[in-house]
Amino acid sequence: MVAPTVSGVLFVHAAPRALAPHIEWALGSALGTQINLEWVEQPVLPGALRTEYTWYGPVGTGAMLASALRGWEHLRYEVTEDASPGVDGMRFLHTPDLGVFAAPMDAAGNLVIPEDRVRYAIEVAAGDATEITRELSLALGSAWDDELEPFRHAGDHERVVWLHRVG
Repeated sequence: MVAPTVSGVLFVHAAPRALAPHIEWALGSALGTQINLEWVEQPVLPGALRTEYTWYGPVGTGAMLASALRGWEHLRYEVTEDASPGVDGMRFLHTPDLGVFAAPMDAAGNLVIPEDRVRYAIEVAAGDATEITRELSLALGSAWDDELEPFRHAGDHERVVWLHRVG
């Protein structure tokens, strides 16, 4: 029986320039093939580079890629593995301050919070709406999303303009 092939995307949102060749080597080792990534400047973090790579492989490849990058704490990255028939997808996020977050993903790309995690949030909250909001936000990886969001969209525009709300 052949394992189903899935696809996914690796986003290295920010990496120190000196790590770029090491990242390519680590990812290539995980995939079993040499890869050459197209690196561009990351305007949110001067001196950092960013890249993205669409991959194909057996179920679990996303976890292998996330693991290959796990040791470098200065990286900001995201790995998605699309769902396939009978298998949930996965999403892995990493930031230097927060470490790694992983969650299952459905076929539409939505994060799935397992029933036991929801029950835990309800139990811990003990009727406190603020606490259940905090627990569910943690289960959804909101802190990781908040930290990565500026890096995700920095490449969408040639120049990033930061607006700050006053008052």
